[in-house]
Amino acid sequence: MTATVLILNGPNLNLLGTREPEIYGAQTLDDVKKLCEDEAARLGVAVDFRQSNIEGELVTWVQEARTTTSGLIINAGGYTHTSVALHDALKAYENQIVEVHISNIYAREEFRHKSYISPLAKGVICGFGASGYVYAMQLLAQSHSV
Repeated sequence: MTATVLILNGPNLNLLGTREPEIYGAQTLDDVKKLCEDEAARLGVAVDFRQSNIEGELVTWVQEARTTTSGLIINAGGYTHTSVALHDALKAYENQIVEVHISNIYAREEFRHKSYISPLAKGVICGFGASGYVYAMQLLAQSHSV
């Protein structure tokens, strides 16, 4: 059975490529998805790539993933800094989690420096653009999570 990595993207990431390209770059979310699918094929894993602007939908997907995935990569966008509900859902996820951010959240506004996800993650990758997703997949593969 092929391992599956769930990749979750939070609010406003559907606007990649047009929203603040000086911060987030010119790649679209579809471009990021293609990068992830290509890396998944190289690693021999399946990828389930999703985006939602709705906090509750992200929470539901994390809950469902508890029994269907081998690892989880999450860029929760603004919910990173605000969502206790997402934190609690991730806390119940028993496989490895990698937190990803396209920009370096620590070089930005002070409120972005606090993450409700980081304490639950194996690691945090930020500031490397869309490549951060690929690095996260490689990390999961190297740690034998997937």
